[in-house]
Amino acid sequence: MNSVTFLINTLFDLYIMVVLLRVWLQVARADFYNPFSQFIVKATQPVVGPLRRVIPSLGGWDCATIVFAFAVAALKIVALSLVIGASFNPIMVLISGLVILLTAVFKLIFWVLILRAILSWISRGHNPIEAVMIQLTEPLLSPVRRFVPPIGGLDLSMIVVIVGLQFLEILVNDLLSKLF
Repeated sequence: MNSVTFLINTLFDLYIMVVLLRVWLQVARADFYNPFSQFIVKATQPVVGPLRRVIPSLGGWDCATIVFAFAVAALKIVALSLVIGASFNPIMVLISGLVILLTAVFKLIFWVLILRAILSWISRGHNPIEAVMIQLTEPLLSPVRRFVPPIGGLDLSMIVVIVGLQFLEILVNDLLSKLF
């Protein structure tokens, strides 16, 4: 049974991150003609396209994609409940879906930052994925660079953002655990 729950967790988490990447690409106004961006759009368009006809965007936020990400997170809870044979409360499914979505946002930002750091060592700007990673992360890193200058050519802004992100994730988890 552990292998099935692992598989369900992994597949749902990866797809939630793909859906959240679509939201992030739109917020960051990243290049949608990039092959990486095209993959994200093609992986989510069959559901997001029809949802956009029903759910409008608000203030630059693609609400249809956010609702879809939340639905996938809630569906993950339902699938796991069915596999382990637990009964589920619809209110707890919604709350758990929100927590999963929030956790996925933190994980996604963390892994995009790590991937950008690794690609910066290897590709030297000749990779289309690196171009998108720069477009996604630069709004997070550039404000930190104003306060933390490079030391001997080493950019510490990535470390500062990752530590701050981990702090926020722990803080949110502590607050949510006290509430629920």
